[in-house]
Amino acid sequence: MIESEKSVATTRDLEPAVALFRSLSDPARLAIVRRLASGEARVAELTRDLGLAQSTVSSHVACLKDCGLVSGRMEGRRVFYSLARPELLDLLSAAETLLAATGSAVALCPTYGVDGQDSAC
Repeated sequence: MIESEKSVATTRDLEPAVALFRSLSDPARLAIVRRLASGEARVAELTRDLGLAQSTVSSHVACLKDCGLVSGRMEGRRVFYSLARPELLDLLSAAETLLAATGSAVALCPTYGVDGQDSAC
């Protein structure tokens, strides 16, 4: 996404990055990713830990799997989900650092702030 050489990125070049950020833009998906950052979990555990409906968790886990951010490991009839890429932890850490630096500016943004939420999947 960010290149060391000076070049002009077209919107087409940025589509994968846009898709990545869209995949993380839903509160439920972000909560699932943050929970999986602490270790693998089954849908039942995610449902309990996050206080979300089972159908909601299943749908969002499927979306995250489709995006290549979450993987599943079968153990008998149970599926344990985990983050597919450790780099996602770096991204979350960088986001927390950026949010701490910008204070409430992002949350107050009239387009993407708390009241103007946008979602995908």
